[in-house]
Amino acid sequence: MTGRFAPSPTGRMHLGNIFTALLAWLSVRSQGGRMLLRIEDLDPQRSRAAYAEQLRRDLGWLGLDWDGEMPPQSTRSPVYAAHFAKLEEQGLIYPCYCSRSELHDASAPHASDGTVLYSGACRDLTPEQRAAKTRRPAWRVRVPDIAVSFRDGVCGPQTERLAETCGDFIVRRSDGVYAYQLAVVCDDALGSVTEVVRGSDLLSSTARQLWLYRELGLRAPQFYHLPLLLASDGRRLSKRDGDQSLEHLRARYSPEEIIGRLAFACGLQNRPTPATPQDLARTFDWAKVPKNDIVLPEGLF
Repeated sequence: MTGRFAPSPTGRMHLGNIFTALLAWLSVRSQGGRMLLRIEDLDPQRSRAAYAEQLRRDLGWLGLDWDGEMPPQSTRSPVYAAHFAKLEEQGLIYPCYCSRSELHDASAPHASDGTVLYSGACRDLTPEQRAAKTRRPAWRVRVPDIAVSFRDGVCGPQTERLAETCGDFIVRRSDGVYAYQLAVVCDDALGSVTEVVRGSDLLSSTARQLWLYRELGLRAPQFYHLPLLLASDGRRLSKRDGDQSLEHLRARYSPEEIIGRLAFACGLQNRPTPATPQDLARTFDWAKVPKNDIVLPEGLF
């Protein structure tokens, strides 16, 4: 089996990133598999090479090694373009000229969680209507009204109707950058990744990605969506939380202390005692990982 950790080089890692890297690494090593690293630098405005280098150093400091590095996404546009062309040949994509304000108009359809669904305004424009547009278009896929079902390794059985929960989604932005949904499918399939471990905030992306795997004739991995780590006051951790960044944590704790406390928080240890990733891999079991978000006890970090 082959797993991967795919961080974005947009800042220093925080506890949530470290948690994902640790669980992805433990799952691979406990199965005797191959661990890959991929830098997801699709966003040219926020990504920095210096952050990518820091990510590599921080993972090494934590003891989370890898067996190979996949090409960064910023170098993969020709690959994404080839798969974009496959979707185009099948008549599955179309140009969308809607502005941001039009997409978020009060009359736009919304999913049950408040997510704005695309109205389909550009879905069936005639060639003449498209020729009259002056805005550079994004490109969307025509989502069928079908249910996509899968079993997540942490969250269990999942079913999603694409037309109701996401609608026609973007695969290439108006600035020419290929969207995450298409890029990650190409990268994982062509990199022979068989297991994807990531945060539950990406669970809603899985059905549309599985649909893309199928339409492109690619093999899909097994997914494991981790509970999110929350601060003791219930807020979600992010790179904006400087006190939870690895820069701050490295000044206060050893790698073994950080790993051991995270392992305690997610049920892999009974006490927050120092541990190495190698220690934890010997007894790692997905059944120990909780399904609900984890509130970090006050004073743990």
